Amino acid sequence: MNPLVRRYLKTAIAFLLVGLALGFWMLLGREFGIPTAWRLRSAHTHALLVGFVLMMIAGVALWMFPRARSGDARYKPVLAEIAWWGIAGGTATRVVLESWLGDTTGSAWRAAIVGAAALQVLGLAVFFLGMWPRIRSSGANPDGR
Repeated sequence: MNPLVRRYLKTAIAFLLVGLALGFWMLLGREFGIPTAWRLRSAHTHALLVGFVLMMIAGVALWMFPRARSGDARYKPVLAEIAWWGIAGGTATRVVLESWLGDTTGSAWRAAIVGAAALQVLGLAVFFLGMWPRIRSSGANPDGR
């Protein structure tokens, strides 16, 4: 298995653990009256859905989708590397900020959260841009049609 694929999958598992921990903390808060910040739900959701589910899907897609034909200039493996940094970095930043900020409402912190979300979106866009040439039937023509 390619090292980048392993990194996607291991990152997904790490986000799963973070998401489960946040969910458990929210459960304790609900059941025992421990105050939890309203942003914690968003952090929990992003850790599980973007961090775990999407990173797992992306890693499996990198591993299983048909490889680009040799000489196919459209496929650029470096895009999957850049995408990992965008998705993982944006998600981690967002989870940390939303977990630690609590009810803080300063505009600089809000801008940082929005910036992290933009990094997630850009990372996912770069990933699918890079994967597009690999989405073809096994009998497809070399030009991808």
